[in-house]
Amino acid sequence: MSDLLTVFKALSDETRLKVIKLLEHGELCVCDIMAAFDMSQSKVSFHLGVLKNAGLVKSRKEGKWMHYAIDDTDYFRRLLSLSVIQGMPEDTLEKDRERLETFLRNKNTAQPAARNCCAKQSAV
Repeated sequence: MSDLLTVFKALSDETRLKVIKLLEHGELCVCDIMAAFDMSQSKVSFHLGVLKNAGLVKSRKEGKWMHYAIDDTDYFRRLLSLSVIQGMPEDTLEKDRERLETFLRNKNTAQPAARNCCAKQSAV
């Protein structure tokens, strides 16, 4: 029962619902999500931690950065995530997606000294 409560509590926050919707197209780094939502690293990490604790997202570490994706290993949680993705109108994240796209375009072209994210060093 407490497991079920943890999942629904994780889904009771608009930011966390938007994170799931943003991850619909694949894995993102914490810095990508920070840019999309114009939020601090601590706030983004808090929300991602709640989602991970509920089993809705999974993470992997690359260097000092964490990358997150929807965790589809559990059928029930997978259905809930799909419900969130399908139930949220696309325009809900319009400005967030625009910020993310701009950030992604610029992050791999920035000079190494100017980077404050997970951009690959070899991309320059």
